Amino acid sequence: MRRGSSRLLAAVGLWMAVSRNQYGEHSFFLYFLFIFAGMKFYPTYSFVAVLLVMFSFIPVKSAEGERLSAPARRMAKAGFVNVREKDPTIFVSLMYSRKDNFTGTVLYTELREAYLHPKAMAALKKAQKRLKQLRPDLSLKVYDAARPMSIQQKMWDKVKNTSKNIYVSNPAHGGGMHNYGMAVDITLCNLRGDTIPMGTKIDYMGAAAHIDKEQQLVARHRISRQALANRRLLRSVMRYAGWRPLRTEWWHFNMCSRATARKYYKVIP
Repeated sequence: MRRGSSRLLAAVGLWMAVSRNQYGEHSFFLYFLFIFAGMKFYPTYSFVAVLLVMFSFIPVKSAEGERLSAPARRMAKAGFVNVREKDPTIFVSLMYSRKDNFTGTVLYTELREAYLHPKAMAALKKAQKRLKQLRPDLSLKVYDAARPMSIQQKMWDKVKNTSKNIYVSNPAHGGGMHNYGMAVDITLCNLRGDTIPMGTKIDYMGAAAHIDKEQQLVARHRISRQALANRRLLRSVMRYAGWRPLRTEWWHFNMCSRATARKYYKVIP
């Protein structure tokens, strides 16, 4: 073999090694094919490449994996998917990881990532794509997604003896679609992540959050015409992707009925 060819092959072997298995596990033999072909003239160079190849096949926990909270790892293990990983253009800000929610407390002490059932995630991506077609200057922003039933119980305990109990699903009755990873609490925002007017904050428990009499809300100056238009845009793109709005909460969308969820999907403990 010519010296020039050997140099090239040795260089390619080293480059592939430091690429950390970019070409898949079954390309292992290719690394050595390139490397040993160049060892005649560059034994030291190729030996370093061999070591790099060996290290490239040692399992290493990714930086992203190390950052995941324990609840997130459990959801991932159960088959739920990370919203931001599947579509980085969708904003996520879990409201139950802060105190500015209807409970006034932090319910997600560790969870910061939004997870969904794969079917629901596919529909959310479709809704985001539709929104970008209609309004490239806007994005979806998720405030809650898959929710453990243990958290649902804490929410229910806050409202069970009040008039607000109509806004929270009772765990004793199977909970809600969040507990199956088949629901989202969601709004619209600009490309900086700043939300646009929707008439009320997410998690507002009152008539102004209902979607069945919005024209009356506008007439009574409870919400603005712009807020109504924004709500309709949100419903349009979500319905386009197969999501179903909830009458009492403009921000809440289900992927299926409770009966379907109980029959085909597993609840999150």
